[in-house]
Amino acid sequence: MSLKHLGFIDLPAHLKAGGFDHAVIHPKSARLYVAHTANDSLDVIDCKNDHYLHSIPNLAGVAGALVSDEHELIFTSNRGENSVGIFRSSDEQGLIKIPCGIRPNGLAYDPKRSLLLAANVGDPAIPNSFTLSIIDVKKRAMIASIVVAGRTRWTAFDPVTDCFYVNIADPPQIVVLEAGGPMHISRIIPVPAAGPHGLDVDVEKRRLFCACDDGKLILLDADSGVVISSAEISGAPDVIFFNKKLDHLYVAIGDPGVIDVISTREMKLLERVPTEKGAHTIAFDPDRNKIYAFLPQTHRAGIYCDEG
Repeated sequence: MSLKHLGFIDLPAHLKAGGFDHAVIHPKSARLYVAHTANDSLDVIDCKNDHYLHSIPNLAGVAGALVSDEHELIFTSNRGENSVGIFRSSDEQGLIKIPCGIRPNGLAYDPKRSLLLAANVGDPAIPNSFTLSIIDVKKRAMIASIVVAGRTRWTAFDPVTDCFYVNIADPPQIVVLEAGGPMHISRIIPVPAAGPHGLDVDVEKRRLFCACDDGKLILLDADSGVVISSAEISGAPDVIFFNKKLDHLYVAIGDPGVIDVISTREMKLLERVPTEKGAHTIAFDPDRNKIYAFLPQTHRAGIYCDEG
């Protein structure tokens, strides 16, 4: 066994229908921020002691959370009000909101240029609403909106090439934007599986991991876009995280409610860990090799340690 279950953290009960979405850990403070979409808030967890601290309210339909370690910033995508939120880790009360595209979801950040990318889910009834918003964080303004071919999924930033990668569900592809000229798509990488969803980058070994709705994990060369290999996973995925210390990839799958642990050396399933039906999102603490799974039926977080 790889993942050892350590316990649970009780979180606030849902105030309306829904559950949790993306989560992120701020290493310096050892705080975890998870989008509690049902409550329009970020729940904050102390990862050193594994207990709930408080919630940050007034984030309508919050879906994404992202941290900039370099600038000590926390970002949120607020799908219910078409905005992104920004605050300093040391000043949660200093939250500001910047308008962006329709129903923002995935977030990625270029700290060198202070550019935030928000991948917008859009509205199928509104033409050209599948877009990428480029936000100048220093100017506190959206400076570009790029139309893409279909619904966006997760996104990542590669500091080696200064590029943003964004998954598109249909047609299945990864679009690439150069941070130095993010007003247009620089190239498109076809994905040979339906519904690209979870995305992460192995910066050192130049690999892209793309988890797809048809139960496949695709490994691509980050620079050329060439498919290297693939692996079967347990169902339609959402969030994925790469653990470079152990060469493990964690895949959150809401149905049936498991975390797949994949060996990225061999691209094979090591372990399937039960969580809870609908638990489609996780967070990864690289400093402690801990994974948090967010359980919507019991409004709590399951804690696991990867013992390798």
